[in-house]
Amino acid sequence: MTLSERNTLFKGEICMASLVLIGVGSMAFFIMPVYPAVLAETTRRSSGIFQALGASFLAPSPYVPLVSMICAMLYACITTMVIYRYFEKTHSPEILYIALFVLSFALEGSRIMVPLKLKYDLPSVYLIMASRVLLFGRYIGILSLFAASVYAAGLEVQKQSSMILIIIFSTLVITRGIPIDGLSWDSSFRMISGYPAMFGILEGGMVLITVVSFFISAYSRGAKEYIFIGIGSLLAILGRNLLLGADTWITPFPGLAFLCIGTWFICTYLHRVYLWL
Repeated sequence: MTLSERNTLFKGEICMASLVLIGVGSMAFFIMPVYPAVLAETTRRSSGIFQALGASFLAPSPYVPLVSMICAMLYACITTMVIYRYFEKTHSPEILYIALFVLSFALEGSRIMVPLKLKYDLPSVYLIMASRVLLFGRYIGILSLFAASVYAAGLEVQKQSSMILIIIFSTLVITRGIPIDGLSWDSSFRMISGYPAMFGILEGGMVLITVVSFFISAYSRGAKEYIFIGIGSLLAILGRNLLLGADTWITPFPGLAFLCIGTWFICTYLHRVYLWL
């Protein structure tokens, strides 16, 4: 893929992230009174280690999922702009997948469908569709970061477009097959889906392989920058899990901070690797 083609994709991602932010942000403002009712009908607390630790002494807030969504969409919009600005003239195979990872946060706006359902009494099929969009975003983000690490470790793929199509197709197959309960959601306004333990283990394994692959790249390519990229990936995933699963005020802002710091590590040191190429 040429720099021109890649930069065109970056521009498309910026437009998409901006439109989602404007659209979902506008709807969220007008339906804010519904959020307490949405929380009252949750069937369980949001999953995650940090959420579980806070569940025993902190009650969920109905407005934390709203803040989490807005922060995720703002992150996607601003970070895609920054990536385009700093990598506009720098050829880096990995940055395309990092940008897809960043863009995936824009799809967190699909959680707005839960309060919309309560306000306008929408059919449950809309919740199921929105939930599949949400799952698609979360899994394509993990797969994209994984693909970036595989490229760094030395995978030779001539056409990046083919790899992107494989990632999209694989994610569609995964999200299409996950059973979703169209009548219940957790305290982060995410619909309850099937096989959480299995997919949690799968995601954890991919994150581990991603970080290790970046460390291996530092040795095989003789570039110590990949060590910091691996550390940044770990921080970004930690922040992602804190932010997206937040239901109390103690988690979203530290999660956003970890996510931004991790992304800064990834982009800064990746830019250094290819700066003189």
